Amino acid sequence: MTITTIVFDAYGTLFDVNAAARAAAEEPGGEALAEIWPQLARDWRHKQLGYSWLRATADRHVDFHAVTGDALDWAMEAAGIADPDLRFRLMKLYEVLPAYPEVPEMLKAVKAKEMTTAILSNGSPAMLDSAVASAGIGAHLDAVLSVEQVGVYKPNRAVYEMVTTRFDCSPTNVLFVSANGWDAAAAAGHGFISAWINREAQPVDRLWSIPTHVLPELSHIPDLL
Repeated sequence: MTITTIVFDAYGTLFDVNAAARAAAEEPGGEALAEIWPQLARDWRHKQLGYSWLRATADRHVDFHAVTGDALDWAMEAAGIADPDLRFRLMKLYEVLPAYPEVPEMLKAVKAKEMTTAILSNGSPAMLDSAVASAGIGAHLDAVLSVEQVGVYKPNRAVYEMVTTRFDCSPTNVLFVSANGWDAAAAAGHGFISAWINREAQPVDRLWSIPTHVLPELSHIPDLL
C-alpha cells in the first residue's frame, strides 16, 4: 500500500470549532458567555453533528450552514440566551475559524513529501472557502471537497467515494485524517488508511470498523508517510 493522497476532515480536525464561542466571550459585550462558552461550544458541536446524522438518515438534506445555525439556536436556548446580535456574531465567527497551531507546518511537511492533499468535509463550499482563506492554508491543498456534491452527510459511503473519484486512486492509496472517531472509523471501513486525531484521549467508538492509527495531534501525520 502506497499513500499518495492525504485527505483531512475540516471542522474539529484542521479548524478549531470551539474558537467561535471563545472569541465571542472575549469581545466587548460578550460578558454573557464569559463563564458558559465552553458548554455552549460543546452543545453547539454536539447538536451540529447530531442534526447532520438525523438529516442524512431521514433524507432531509440542508446545507451545513443551516445545520450549524439550527444547532446554535438549540445551544443558546439551552444556555438561556436570547440575543439575535450574539447569534449573528457567533455565526460570522464560525466562518473564520482558526486552524489549530500545528496545521500550517504539518501541511508544509506533507506537501514536501509530494503528497496530494485535500479536505473532505460536511461544510458547504462557501463555509469551507472562507475558513481555508482565513486560516491561510489554501496553498497547501489541492482540492476542497464538500458533501454538497452528493447531497448527504458523512458517514454515507457516497461521501468517501468522492475522494477516489476525484483523484482516480484506490482507497488503499488514501490516508484519511479526522478528529472525529466515527469519521475515521467509517473511512477505514471504506478501505482508506485512517488516522484519528484523538486530542481528548477518548475511547474508540464501537462501530463496524476502527481507525488504522490513533494520534494525539496532527504534527504526527508526516511520520506516517
